[in-house]
Amino acid sequence: MMMDGTSEESYSYDDTIVRCFLTAALLWGLVAAISAVLITSTLLHPRLDAGVEWLSFGRLRPVGGLLFFMAFIGNGIFAGIYYSTQRLCKARMWSGLLSWLHFLSWQVIVVAALATLPKGITQGREFSEAEWPIDLATTLVWILFFASNFFMTLTHRRVRRMYVSLWFYIAAVVAMGLVNLCTLFVFPTGLWKSDSLATGMQDALLQVWYSHNVLLFLLIVPILGLAHYFVPKALNRPLHNYKLTIVSFWALMLVGAWAAPQHLHYTVLPEWTSSLGMLSGILLGVAVLGGVANILLTFRGKEVRKSTDPAMRFLKFGTVLLGFFACEQIFLSVKSIHSQVDYTEWMTAHLQLALMGSGGMLVLGMAYWMMPKIFQIGVSSTKAAGFHFWLAAGGVLLCVLPGYAAGFVQSSSWNAMDDLGNLKYDFDESTSFLKMMWSLQMLGGLIYSVGLVVMLANYAK
Repeated sequence: MMMDGTSEESYSYDDTIVRCFLTAALLWGLVAAISAVLITSTLLHPRLDAGVEWLSFGRLRPVGGLLFFMAFIGNGIFAGIYYSTQRLCKARMWSGLLSWLHFLSWQVIVVAALATLPKGITQGREFSEAEWPIDLATTLVWILFFASNFFMTLTHRRVRRMYVSLWFYIAAVVAMGLVNLCTLFVFPTGLWKSDSLATGMQDALLQVWYSHNVLLFLLIVPILGLAHYFVPKALNRPLHNYKLTIVSFWALMLVGAWAAPQHLHYTVLPEWTSSLGMLSGILLGVAVLGGVANILLTFRGKEVRKSTDPAMRFLKFGTVLLGFFACEQIFLSVKSIHSQVDYTEWMTAHLQLALMGSGGMLVLGMAYWMMPKIFQIGVSSTKAAGFHFWLAAGGVLLCVLPGYAAGFVQSSSWNAMDDLGNLKYDFDESTSFLKMMWSLQMLGGLIYSVGLVVMLANYAK
C-alpha cells in the first residue's frame, strides 16, 4: 500500500502505445529480413536488377541497415522502454499525446528514408545515409517527443529509488539527443542535398563518432537496460549482483564514447588518437561483458535450464550473442587484428551479430514475454513460439558464421605474398568462395523471415 492509500494494482498504465510499437517492430522486422534476402541476391546475381537503379546493391544496402536498426530494433526498444518505465516508476506516461506523436513520427521518418535512399538521395555515411531533413526530424522527434515525455514521467514517479534499467535508459536518451546533433553538422544546398561543414580527417572523425555512438546508445545501452528488467521478470528472481551492474554501467559510460577512433586505425589519424580509441574499445568490450555476465549468472539453476519458455530462450540466446559481440569488440579494437579483417565480410558479420543476433533476439524475447501481459491472454501456441526460436537461431548463425569464414578467406588472400613480395592472388580469385558464403547467408535470411512469419501469425491470434 502507498501512503495515500492506493495500491499497486490500482495503477493505470498506457499499454496501447506499447502494443503499437511492438506491432510496428514485428512488421518492420519481417520487411527487414526480406530486404536482407533481396540485398544478398543482388550480390549473387547482379543482373537481377534489370538495369533498375533502385534495385542495385549500392542503393539497397543502406535500406537494409535502416530497416533492421531504426525500424525493427528501434521500435522494439521503444516498446520495451514504454512498458518497463511505467512499471518501474509506478506511473503512467506523462503525456499520451507525446507518446502518440513519437510513434507516428518515427514511422514517418522510416518511410521517408525508405522513399529517398533507393533514389540515391543520401549523404553516403554509415548509419546516417538519410539527408538533412530526415536527420533534423529524427533529432526533433527524439528530443521533443520521446526525451521530454520520458523525463517528465521520471519526475512524476511514485517510487524514490530508480532501478538500474532506468539508468541505462537515461544514458541512452541523453546521449542520443547529443549524438543526433552530429548529423546536423552540414550546410544544406537544397531540399535533399547538403555538404558537410567539416573536411578531411575532421569529417571522418565526426562520422565515426556518430556511427559508433549510435550503435552504442541506440542498441547496446538500451538493450542492456531492457535485459536487466525483462530477464529477472521472466525468471521471477532478482538480478544476480547489483554491484556488478553499477560497476559495468559506469565503466560503459566513462569509456564507451571514446572508442570511436578505433574505426580509423592505419589512417592519417594521429597515433595517440588511434591508441586512445584502441584502449577505450577494449575497456568498452570488458564493460559490456560485465553486464552480460551478470545477466547470464541470473539464468543459473536447473529449473531454468529445463524451461521451455520461448521468452526465456530468446533472452538467453540474445544475451550470449551480446557477449560474443563484446568479445569481438575487444579483439577488433587491437590495431594489428583490426587491420587483418577491416574491409572484409567479417565486419559485415560483426554488424549482423549485433542487429539480427543480440538486438533482434532480445527484442523478440521481450516481445514474447510482454504479449500475454499487454493482451491479457496467453501466447496462442507455445509450440509455434519454440519453433520460431530454432528458426531465428538458425537464421542468425547461417548469416554470421559464413560471414566470418568469408572474411577469413578474404584476409588470407589479400595478405598472401610470394617470395618476391608480390600479391599471390588476384582480387577476383577470392570472390568464388564468397558466392558460396553469400548463398548460405541468403538461406539464413529466408529462415529468419519464416520465423518472423510464424511469430506474426502467433501474435495475430
